[in-house]
Amino acid sequence: MLYLVAYDIANPKRLVRVAKTCEDFGVRVQYSLFECRLEPDEFQRLWKAILAEMDDDEDRAVAYPLDARATRETLTAGTMVCSERAVCYLV
Repeated sequence: MLYLVAYDIANPKRLVRVAKTCEDFGVRVQYSLFECRLEPDEFQRLWKAILAEMDDDEDRAVAYPLDARATRETLTAGTMVCSERAVCYLV
């Protein structure tokens, strides 16, 4: 499953820790947005790690699961960074 994970972290130290956690699981596509192609158990590990770093009163995180149909219909434009953990489409 492909997950789009986004966050808004108020404290700079927590922000760095959340970003590093997301980098271990996916590809950064914007400053606070990651594409993560993960199995359900991997996603649960990522989500628990993000929650452990957050302050519920100041921070917010969201993960949008995208099914195979949605990923086939994804449109992209401009520069795209690819890594071994990302599936990149060239049209």
